[in-house]
Amino acid sequence: MKSNYKVSILIPCYNRKAYIEQAIASAKIQDCNNMEVIVVDDGSTDGSFELLEIMAGNGEIKLFCHPGRANKGQSAALNLAISKAKGEYICILDSDDYLAEDKIASQLEILDKDVTIGMVYGKGQAVNEEGSPLFLTLPDNHQDDGDPNGILLDCFIAIPGGALIRKSVLDMVGGFDEGFRASQDHDMAIRIYEATRVVYLPKIAFFYRKHGDSISQKGLERRWKIGFEIVRRAAMRWPYQSATLRKRRAVLHYRLGQVYLSQQRFFLGILHFMRSASYDPVRSIKVVLGQD
Repeated sequence: MKSNYKVSILIPCYNRKAYIEQAIASAKIQDCNNMEVIVVDDGSTDGSFELLEIMAGNGEIKLFCHPGRANKGQSAALNLAISKAKGEYICILDSDDYLAEDKIASQLEILDKDVTIGMVYGKGQAVNEEGSPLFLTLPDNHQDDGDPNGILLDCFIAIPGGALIRKSVLDMVGGFDEGFRASQDHDMAIRIYEATRVVYLPKIAFFYRKHGDSISQKGLERRWKIGFEIVRRAAMRWPYQSATLRKRRAVLHYRLGQVYLSQQRFFLGILHFMRSASYDPVRSIKVVLGQD
């Protein structure tokens, strides 16, 4: 069945009244005539929903929410948006970020030329609350050979903002895991790499806003804990190298150790550092020596 739209841009929103208008504006200015912008409000309480209602009434966006305007998390919001999307290609955008002006057109050109490519992605430009540049999310020498081992070990892709994905690929790999309240993007990226060709376009695709409410310390702890479940599931689906699984677990233990030390939970912090060293002793020595 032919899609009704070429591109669907999906924006999950929870309490982002200060930024959501810029996110939507960056979607609306994309050079794509056959496009829809879908926003799912995930139970906002800061006036975001009321603002979005006005924009939907003006025909600027299509607005959806969960029954009773419940807050179900980003994965559930994205799954709702995907179920409503009618585009051949899907772009996901976080509600506090915004797209580069030529993001859709440049990535669409690659996907339209080669039907074997399931996803194309670019780099992000991190900015502060006012939009001043901070750093790039990928180095200039970044390359991608499409090996799932690479994305499992190091989550270098920002699917929200950075990627354009065939809707058929998302349908094939399944939706975002609603049991994950963090790291759902890494889990999705891994599954996409296992299922299709992925291509890197070395251009800035989006602007990633760093602000105080981005990720709390509690969120970081949850993120790294979920990482172990992501690794476990990945190992059941795909023949990953044992070194990849071991090194990823080492990274997760190291990150948890950092979180616990920052919380002054010293015993747990040291315990996770020791576990990290047992999984990847060579890298651990380099870290201690300041070489990594």
